[in-house]
Amino acid sequence: MDLPEVRAEHDALAAQLATRRSIDRVRRAAYLGFAGFIGVLLTAKLGWDRYAWRRTPAQIEYLRTHPLKGPPFFMWLAMAAAVVLLGLTIRELVAARRLMREEDALLVRFRALRRTLGFEG
Repeated sequence: MDLPEVRAEHDALAAQLATRRSIDRVRRAAYLGFAGFIGVLLTAKLGWDRYAWRRTPAQIEYLRTHPLKGPPFFMWLAMAAAVVLLGLTIRELVAARRLMREEDALLVRFRALRRTLGFEG
């Protein structure tokens, strides 16, 4: 390859590597993971309130005469939302890893071009 072609490839790689799309994916995964964590905590709280909290004798008597009706709909809804959010988090992290590998390969080529052009020692 002659020098102008190497320089053109160098400039094209520099423009392509100017923004790291994988970082955007990792940030999105962090946001989704945080929302999923909040969903898990909400699910745990709703489950605790429904099944495991300590009741006073008056509350026990009230629940004996007025049993809870229906399924724990909001707990199931929160659990489904948490599972979906955590699944999306995993998908974003896998996509970010794939993009990072591609960007790393381009960066290796970019550094080789810089050495060829004499920009790095």
